[in-house]
Amino acid sequence: MNRTMVPAMRGIALAAALAVSSAVTSVVPSAASAQGTASAVGLWKSIDDETKQAKSLIRIVEQDGTLTGRIEKILTDKADAKCDKCTDDRKDKPVQGMTIITGMKKDGDGWGGGEILDPNNGKVYRSQMKLADDGRKLEVRGYVGVPMFGRTQTWVREE
Repeated sequence: MNRTMVPAMRGIALAAALAVSSAVTSVVPSAASAQGTASAVGLWKSIDDETKQAKSLIRIVEQDGTLTGRIEKILTDKADAKCDKCTDDRKDKPVQGMTIITGMKKDGDGWGGGEILDPNNGKVYRSQMKLADDGRKLEVRGYVGVPMFGRTQTWVREE
């Protein structure tokens, strides 16, 4: 090979490496965004399953592989509601700011093994959650005993 061609080939190889590197870094943010919608972590608008009206914004966070959720904002005229029917340490505490989802762990294509509080009646139910509509919705099921004896609400992702 001609010695004058070696520097030119190195330049081409460097340009190709930079192009590949640039392509990889432009794909990585998209992969991260896609992963974000594959998680229940985020802000969700709860929709009343009977009235179909927005009730609250619930922030779900993950710590050590376990999801918890708390009511960040009440969207009805009952923003100052207290959990007067709760029977645990949440009794008579403000619903806004209250943790209502605890102990949810990844279970197949969803989350389970946790509990959810219904602040309207003070009852704590076993719970399952599953993403729907490409991560834009979260199906939240509360039940007693087995999942078939329960009800499901569909929450809409806010962020």
